[in-house]
Amino acid sequence: MTIYTPEIKICGLTRVEEAVACAEAGADAIGLVFYPPSPRHLTPPQAREISLALPDQTARVGVFVNRPVSDILEMIDTCRLTAVQLHGQESPDMVDKLCSRGVQVIKALFVHKSPFISEASHYPATVFLVECGKGRLPGGNALIWNWAEVKPFGQTYPLILAGGLSLDTIMQAVSAVGPDAVDISSGVEISPGRKDIYSVRALIQAISGCTLERQPRRIWRPEVRAHRAYP
Repeated sequence: MTIYTPEIKICGLTRVEEAVACAEAGADAIGLVFYPPSPRHLTPPQAREISLALPDQTARVGVFVNRPVSDILEMIDTCRLTAVQLHGQESPDMVDKLCSRGVQVIKALFVHKSPFISEASHYPATVFLVECGKGRLPGGNALIWNWAEVKPFGQTYPLILAGGLSLDTIMQAVSAVGPDAVDISSGVEISPGRKDIYSVRALIQAISGCTLERQPRRIWRPEVRAHRAYP
């Protein structure tokens, strides 16, 4: 049995001080949302300010929904992103184009809508983020779901688990799936885009020392960011 802690991405940050506090609390990655319908949407200047304030070892993940490759590449440079998360209907070809530019690509897949987890082999992504796919917005919408459905998926592919994760549910979800990383947003919020740093610290503490029967894949190490981490 391997003792490990899933890596942690706190997503939807909108304030510099809260992003820095999350990183200092132990978050491995900070998610910056570039999707105007979201209440957590950032302008490029806002995202750049947050990104430049973070410690060097903290991954900066830009979250995009059906944006052109040219826009994403521009945001990577402007906002100093270290990875991108594609959370819409992006094609395998688009993922390939970004990967060929040395970008770490996280592709979102879903259990209840397309692109489904069964389509994973079509995408040359570095990592997959999986959630249920129900709700008004492309993200998890704070919905609790049957996380155990994706345990077999995580045995083959690098997996970031998302959707309905909070201090009350994180241990159940991690125990059910054994993900390589978790993605939390609304589960540690005071209001959309405003994080409760006390909840962040408590959640990180709660999942420290989890047990897993396999060697975890490290998602945010610089040496794996530009490469597929699976056969």
